[in-house]
Amino acid sequence: MSKKKLWSLAVLLVLTLSTILAACSSGDDDNANGDNGGDSSKPKILVFGRGGDSVSLDPATVTDGESFKVTKNVFETLVNFGDQDTEIHPGLAKEWEASDDGLTYTFTLNEGIKFHDGTDFNADAVVFNFDRWANGSGEDFYYYSSMFGGYKGDEGHVIDSVTADGDYKVVFKLKRPQAPFLKNIAMSPFAIASPAAVEEKGEAFGDNPVGTGPFKFVEWKRNDSITIEKNEDYWQDGLPKLDKVIFRSIPDNSARLNALTTGEIDLADGVNPADGATVESNDELQLFERPSMNVGYLGLTSTRPPFDNKLVRQAINHAIDKQAIVDAFFEGRAEVAKNPMPPVIGGYNDDIPGYDYDPAKAKELLAEAGFPDGFEMDLWAMPVPRPYMPDGQKVAEAMQKNLADVGIKANIVSYEWATYLEKARNGEADAFLLGWTGDNGDADNFIYVLLDKDNIGSNNYSYYSNDELHDILIEAQSTVDEDARNDLYMQAQEIIFDDAPWVPIAHSTPLLAGRADITGFLPHPTGSDKLETVDFE
Repeated sequence: MSKKKLWSLAVLLVLTLSTILAACSSGDDDNANGDNGGDSSKPKILVFGRGGDSVSLDPATVTDGESFKVTKNVFETLVNFGDQDTEIHPGLAKEWEASDDGLTYTFTLNEGIKFHDGTDFNADAVVFNFDRWANGSGEDFYYYSSMFGGYKGDEGHVIDSVTADGDYKVVFKLKRPQAPFLKNIAMSPFAIASPAAVEEKGEAFGDNPVGTGPFKFVEWKRNDSITIEKNEDYWQDGLPKLDKVIFRSIPDNSARLNALTTGEIDLADGVNPADGATVESNDELQLFERPSMNVGYLGLTSTRPPFDNKLVRQAINHAIDKQAIVDAFFEGRAEVAKNPMPPVIGGYNDDIPGYDYDPAKAKELLAEAGFPDGFEMDLWAMPVPRPYMPDGQKVAEAMQKNLADVGIKANIVSYEWATYLEKARNGEADAFLLGWTGDNGDADNFIYVLLDKDNIGSNNYSYYSNDELHDILIEAQSTVDEDARNDLYMQAQEIIFDDAPWVPIAHSTPLLAGRADITGFLPHPTGSDKLETVDFE
């Protein structure tokens, strides 16, 4: 055979092979992005791009939204929030009854539900989980202490006992009434895990989660992706509609939106406010607005000099130009914060004046505190975008300039996300950027959880303590009259405003973007989205 014929045959073979490979590649991409192309036999796969990895998939041991984003779909709670609000609805419990004195709650459970490992969900499983948390410590179950006043044996612990009454009834007895009790147990950290799996896996349970939810855990590639798949035995008929969900970690907001535009992912959270209009103008995409229920803030660790001086904390509040930060980084999709909770929460005190941007006043307060020439500090910037703060590094840089204007030299530092949270929780930061998305729509979930002395070392990262505030917050928890509770929370905000443990920055309206053919996605104000109703047109 001549060289010319050999060459022609080789070219033909290459072209044929390329065509076959291209067809295979195209089919794989379609499957990865939920496009069935009219073929119902192809799996529906949603790729959800997010700003960071999870810390753990044991919801009882974490406080970060990236963990709850996954666990919300693997585990379930006794009662549920509404689709886009924090009203209480049945969950694993189909009904409940509270005693007149507010000290006893009896839950009747749904029957026939199984955990992903095939074991039965029943009253004993509920008791096991609550006993596990109550017998824990601040080293493992942070949220439990924050919501229920400590652990078993602690003076402030609200829950007296949790017992099974037969296979499908659970009785909670409280030491004192707790107004937000039902909302508390609807929160993601109090989802019910398989007792058998917890006992088998031990400390590794967070890497091998087993719940009753619509999706089952498949695998976790650290800092890359987490995959969950359809629970074929899910107890709610017809759900979930998706066959698989892949959570991909893409830290940069612009890179994540680009991945959506090019079809690498189907849904993206943490869309830059500046990119909202771009998404809205693209017919192949749709923009989602998460109902706002958050606060972004600069925490000042009040046990670390000079932040143990109230005048210094007040000075920093006057030094930061919050309006400029909101204008520069939130593109009109946020409002300046003056309180530690957003205006949508009952008990918000709108009469609080807030600290206006006043560098001269800041210098005056610094001089009065004994720092006429300022001082040097570390300013911690979040390494990942969060709903309440799209770009922590840029916000920190703006604050650095504000502080320099009043004589304070701020050195910006950061850490990997899980390390950042751990070190800040341990009180190692001078000042740190952080925020909070409400878990249950109650003022208690902001003020008590984030700023009460009971929660130092858990969710009170600023280590702020005020006995008068504590007494007010415990009274507010124990009062069922909503008007009386609101009055107490207004008093609490006055104390916090004067003590200035934070610089409240913004209440944002977080943005998400997705393919135009996604249906059934309802962003939740808590930031934890249930995906069982999501589908592709």
